[in-house]
Amino acid sequence: MEDRGSPLERVIHELGKLPGVGRKSAQRLALHLLQAPREEAQALAAAIVEMRERVRFCRDCFHLSDEERCAICRDPRRDRSLLCVVEDPGNLLALERTGAFHGLYHVLGGALSPLKDVGPDDLHLRELVERVRDGAFREIILATNPDVEGEATAVYLSRLLQPIVPSLTRLAQGLAAGGDLEFTDELTLRRALEGRRQY
Repeated sequence: MEDRGSPLERVIHELGKLPGVGRKSAQRLALHLLQAPREEAQALAAAIVEMRERVRFCRDCFHLSDEERCAICRDPRRDRSLLCVVEDPGNLLALERTGAFHGLYHVLGGALSPLKDVGPDDLHLRELVERVRDGAFREIILATNPDVEGEATAVYLSRLLQPIVPSLTRLAQGLAAGGDLEFTDELTLRRALEGRRQY
């Protein structure tokens, strides 16, 4: 029987809290860190602490950034007439990996989910509406996940935004129902982005 208070067990327990990391993976990671050079473990610990201290939400789009505005919002080469609405930073990064979208983003911070007690006030919806009213967007792309919560969020957003935007589109089907954008391959995401439809 392992001692739950031992340093090794504490690290395994903490690593096991990470998404997608089960007990065996946590144990493998902990043993790797234990056998790695001391500097490697210290560099990882320092990077985690620095990330927690410096990374915050972009004031414009709510993506993650270590500055007031993220690199995407600061980039003058981005098409400022296109806005893609995503649930979380992982979805934004997945779309960026495709290289198919060159506009701006708005990160909602989740999806509507009455079962999880997530309502409109828990998301960055007010800021989205203000941004759309203040901006000169010719198209808003709803890129929420193709699951129940993502579809409900897209329907809610369409009712909110249709009266104030010239064009409102949704990513094309081809994405797996119940799937997550973050774990969708680049080709499927690219095709979904290119084949988006009018909402």
